[in-house]
Amino acid sequence: MSGRRAGGPGPATDTGTGVDSGAPGFVSHMPAALEEARAAAARHETPVGAVIVDPATGAPVARAGNRTRERADPTAHAEILAIREACAALGSERLPGLDLWVTLEPCAMCAGAIAAARIRRVYYGAGDPKSGGVDNGARVFAHPQAHHAPEVYSGIAEAECAALLRAFFAARRRA
Repeated sequence: MSGRRAGGPGPATDTGTGVDSGAPGFVSHMPAALEEARAAAARHETPVGAVIVDPATGAPVARAGNRTRERADPTAHAEILAIREACAALGSERLPGLDLWVTLEPCAMCAGAIAAARIRRVYYGAGDPKSGGVDNGARVFAHPQAHHAPEVYSGIAEAECAALLRAFFAARRRA
């Protein structure tokens, strides 16, 4: 991976992620991403939520949940919708210095959009061995063709993110 990667857990880190959750001013925005994911599930969408944050202020710039079925649009993933909203809010096609919090490892399409938007950091919850594009599958940021590779931190609230997805798909199989 050409982007700087989180190290192992330390004494003031989120276990297993290398994120220094004890650092002054550190705030996890995964609860807001999980809120978006739950809203997506309530709309019968795959429960993935994303929030783009300005780390300088701690303020969310955009947030979204999956809407592929609702919009009949295979590109309406939470990350893509949040990137579009943030770009519109800031009047720019680039989002340098901003961070993306997402409940599921971004797919290759979303990873490509993240690179194109020049997002600073990606924090994600559950890994996606089947369709992930960051640490699994295509590993988009590791390719020399990637114009930008953000710092990536995985495993943030992983158990809660994964449980939400498992419950959603278990219910669909029963239906």
